[in-house]
Amino acid sequence: MIETPYLLYLGSSRDPLAVKTARGIMIWRPDSVVGEVVSAESEMTVGADRMTIEEGAKRGAKTLIIGYANSGGYIEESNLEDIVKALELGLNVASGLHHDLQENALIKEAAERQNCKLHNVRRSDKAFKVGTGTKRPGNRLLTVGTDCSVGKMFTSLAIQKEMEARGENADFRATGQTGIFIAGEGVPVDAVISDFISGSVESLSPAREDGGWDIIEGQGSLFHPAYAGVSLGLLHGAQPDHLILCHEANRAHMRHLPGRSVPELEDCIKANLWAAKVVNPEAHFSGIALNSRNLDKAEADRLCAQLEREFKLPCQDPMRHGVERIVDHVLI
Repeated sequence: MIETPYLLYLGSSRDPLAVKTARGIMIWRPDSVVGEVVSAESEMTVGADRMTIEEGAKRGAKTLIIGYANSGGYIEESNLEDIVKALELGLNVASGLHHDLQENALIKEAAERQNCKLHNVRRSDKAFKVGTGTKRPGNRLLTVGTDCSVGKMFTSLAIQKEMEARGENADFRATGQTGIFIAGEGVPVDAVISDFISGSVESLSPAREDGGWDIIEGQGSLFHPAYAGVSLGLLHGAQPDHLILCHEANRAHMRHLPGRSVPELEDCIKANLWAAKVVNPEAHFSGIALNSRNLDKAEADRLCAQLEREFKLPCQDPMRHGVERIVDHVLI
C-alpha cells in the first residue's frame, strides 16, 4: 500500500500532457496531496501548493510521486538529485514510469540506507493466464480513444462517479499508473507480457453476478503504431458491452508522432467496434467524450452538437459538461 499524503513531483516538465499523472491525482484525490515540487526552470502546475521537497517533508508528506511521464518511461537525469533528496528526508518514492526505481544505484542505495519504500506501480508481479474470450456475467464499459492522453481515465472516473451518485453499483477498474494511484489497485496493462494482456483484464474485471458495473480505463489507441497492441489486448479482455470514444479536439498529430494525423472518428468507431465484437457481438458505442481543452466554451458546445448529429450519440466534455447524458444513454 502506498502511504499518503503525497508530494507530487513534476520535475522540469513543460508539456501539460506530460504531467497527467500528477494532475489526475490532484483532481481525483486532492485530500491526499500536500503540494507539488517543480524545477525552477518550469512553470508547470497542477494546482497544488508549490513547495520544496524539504517543505513537503515538514508538512507531513509520506510519499514522493513521480508525477510526470515521458516517451520511454525513464527517470530523467536532472531529477535524480531531487529523488535521492526525498529519500534522505525519509519519504517513500512511487513511480509509474517503465524503468524501475531500483534500477538506479543511487536511488536504491538511498532507499536502503533510510529504510524507505520504492513503489513501481507499472510493474506487475501477478501471474496471469491467457485470455479466453468466454462470456462472463456483468456489465462492462470501456473507454477507447483516437489517440493517447485524450481523457480515457478522466472519462472513466467521471462515469463511475455519476453512476454511483445514481445508486448504481459501479467500480472503476484502473489499467494505467495514474488510475492505480487513484484507485489504490489495478493492473498496469502496458507492463504485462503481450500474450497475457487480455487475460490480465479478464482478471481485473471478473464475472460478477450482482448486476453491477465495471468501468474499465482504456489505454492508447488502435491507431497508434506504438501502443495499438496494448489497446487491442485490453479491448478483448474487457469484453465491453458499452464503448465510449474519447477524442481531443484540434490535436495536431498523434502523440509523440509529428506528421502522423489523428484518425477520423468514424474510422476509430468502426475499428474498435469490429475488434470488440470478436469477444462480444453485442458491443456498441454509447457516447463520445470530447476533450475540448483547446476550444472556448462556445466552440466546444458547437462541436459536441455537431458530433451528436453526425453519430447519433450523446457527446459531452466530461470536465466542462459532466457525463450525465452519456450515462443516461448507457443505462437505457
